[in-house]
Amino acid sequence: MERPGETFTVNSPEEVRLPSVHRDNSTMENHNKQETVFSLVQVKGTWKRKAGQNAKQGMKGRVSPAKIYESSSSSGTTWTVVTPITFTYTVTQTKNLLDPSNDTLLLGHIIDTQQLEAVRSNTKPLKRFIVMDEVVYNIYGSQVTDYLEARNVLYRILPLPTTEENKSMDMALKILEEVHQFGIDRRTEPIIAIGGGVCLDIVGLAASLYRRRTPYIRVPTTLLSYIDASVGAKTGVNFANCKNKLGTYIAPVAAFLDRSFIQSIPRRHIANGLAEMLKMALMKHRGLFELLEVHGQFLLDSKFQSASVLENDRIDPASVSTRVAIETMLEELAPNLWEDDLDRLVDFGHLISPQLEMKVLPALLHGEAVNIDMAYMVYVSCEIGLLTEEEKFRIICCMMGLELPVWHQDFTFALVQKSLCDRLQHSGGLVRMPLPTGLGRAEIFNDTDEGSLFRAYEKWCDELSTGSPQ
Repeated sequence: MERPGETFTVNSPEEVRLPSVHRDNSTMENHNKQETVFSLVQVKGTWKRKAGQNAKQGMKGRVSPAKIYESSSSSGTTWTVVTPITFTYTVTQTKNLLDPSNDTLLLGHIIDTQQLEAVRSNTKPLKRFIVMDEVVYNIYGSQVTDYLEARNVLYRILPLPTTEENKSMDMALKILEEVHQFGIDRRTEPIIAIGGGVCLDIVGLAASLYRRRTPYIRVPTTLLSYIDASVGAKTGVNFANCKNKLGTYIAPVAAFLDRSFIQSIPRRHIANGLAEMLKMALMKHRGLFELLEVHGQFLLDSKFQSASVLENDRIDPASVSTRVAIETMLEELAPNLWEDDLDRLVDFGHLISPQLEMKVLPALLHGEAVNIDMAYMVYVSCEIGLLTEEEKFRIICCMMGLELPVWHQDFTFALVQKSLCDRLQHSGGLVRMPLPTGLGRAEIFNDTDEGSLFRAYEKWCDELSTGSPQ
């Protein structure tokens, strides 16, 4: 069967551990405590611990990368468990995802070739539970149904109104109730989410909760989710009037990206996605920024369809821009999947925008709120000498060329102060502010004073509140 496309495979190891003392030897004295390190070896189905760092010497069996550190003192015994956990997931750009001859949707998440052949040779029908945004279902529901019928799949499709206003634990629980009634294998029958970022977030959370972790697949249908939500590991729902206050870090087993879905979304939603693409361009890739400067209107007009190529141009702006956006995003996410490091360039545009978005919901789309945040931060960068006036002007003009808002009346300086105060509380006492230091370059700053922030805010309002840079 056909499985076309380009695949990015992410292997992201995370180490789960408690605070530990220095461990150079298998047994040591530290503050009157004796500590012993144990490796773990499985023989005939039973795990046994073996003293010493290297359990492979003289032992037959399966050796775990986990370690147990046992320390004893007069007051008792403490066991510290250190367990490396690796998440492996694939992000695949594909075409014709709903063509029955293309088995990517059903089997594209299987990496092991022997397992893949075993599934293909098994005569038992596959079983899949699919959650679709109801707007997407109205457009593509019949195609999805035809695909599953043609592949002889036992299935249940659940259309839901997955909007930001409905992004709640109640909706996640509704999905879980339906999954429970349908019945799926917790290891071999992944839940499939087809929709925008809200749909992917909610389904991801539900899957991460069901039997503590059920595999799931993301199929983004908007530009925003194509280059952002689909390639990361975060899931979540809104809670207590706060955006994504509840959530997990559980990656999908796969994300399948087909740009043909994007042709069905409104122009405003194309611009909405371009905001996240511009974020990565400003933070990491000058070439992507210049592509958006030159071809932004074309991308809006063509809705990222490669069939609409530019005359006398050797590049396909849609293919190049989406690939670079995904690659730069994965560069930042893969080594920091659980956000152990809170210094994150991908937070650019996300310091003030979450509170702005929730404050005016549903007036602003996510990318629009992010872009307003970015526009203000560009003024901050210019105010403290990180950007030139010319660079600031180019960035703002690019944003407006992408038909994105660059100012909003509810983005008050009081909101800036409150948002940054909240960030200090949740980011280890540092503001960790990503700021562009040029076109396609950025750094994290913790020392931006309030006077600079206010002067930047005044200039931002003076120049952009009328709708055009002066």
